[in-house]
Amino acid sequence: WESPWGPGRPGWHIECSAMIHKLLGTEIDIHGGGLDLTFPHHENELAQSMASCKQCSDQFSRFWMHNGFVNVNTEKMSKSLGNFFTIREILERYHPKALRFFLLNTHYRSAINFSDGMLNEASARSYYLYQTLADCEDLLFEGEGTEATAEDCCATFEGSKVMLEDCMRAMSDDLGTQQTLSVLSPVLKSMNELLHTKKGRKNPEREKQLRGYYAGVTEIMQVLGLACADYKDVLQGMKECALRRCGRSAEEVEGMIKRRQEARKNKDFELSDRLRDELVNDGIALLDSPQGTVWQPVSIQ
Repeated sequence: WESPWGPGRPGWHIECSAMIHKLLGTEIDIHGGGLDLTFPHHENELAQSMASCKQCSDQFSRFWMHNGFVNVNTEKMSKSLGNFFTIREILERYHPKALRFFLLNTHYRSAINFSDGMLNEASARSYYLYQTLADCEDLLFEGEGTEATAEDCCATFEGSKVMLEDCMRAMSDDLGTQQTLSVLSPVLKSMNELLHTKKGRKNPEREKQLRGYYAGVTEIMQVLGLACADYKDVLQGMKECALRRCGRSAEEVEGMIKRRQEARKNKDFELSDRLRDELVNDGIALLDSPQGTVWQPVSIQ
């Protein structure tokens, strides 16, 4: 349109106000954006929306959610710095659940520092989470439906109720996802003690406690978007990602495991340790048990 200063056009502040008013109404529930948009964009948008609409309530948006920046190795991610990448590129090397776990460990308003080391750590921690739940299912739910069984567990085990209360308290405090994940750490430790230690196996309330923990953890995972239909499928996907990151095949890893077993049989512990350390340096840990040796992803130190 014509104006005293020349041809005019909608600016980015007024565009947002106009679209919200037309498509969503005079009041919205959540308005999001990056921290750098708080001023002037969102303050201008709020002021002009309130001033131009007699029907507006006294708040325009009930919640304003401003997310922090993504830094790469402590530098802000940007195309100009050449450290820009897409989620699609990340998912070629890391499982989607591991990436989500990584993102949830930082509050959405805080800057998140992206690095391969931190993603490796998140991948290993999320693998531990899904492995614990898979082991729990193998013990508790063999031959029965897990969903129907889990529904009855939370109310009967005090530890599970406390865990859920702590989770809801954290999520109610400006979506404290990182605190919610921290609630899981001691619970997963207790579950593994019940599953795999001699003391845990002798606990007379072992099954009751495991069912209660399992129900509580799976409910929290639903809240965080970490739930899945099959934990073993996720674990296999994470192992495949770990192989892609280190450039090895599953057959190659299995071959090294056989070589190591042969070296141990021949009491060649120097070769055995060297093979194990070589895999650890590539993010693959070997776990020995009476049933044999298996491998899983591990964070690279």
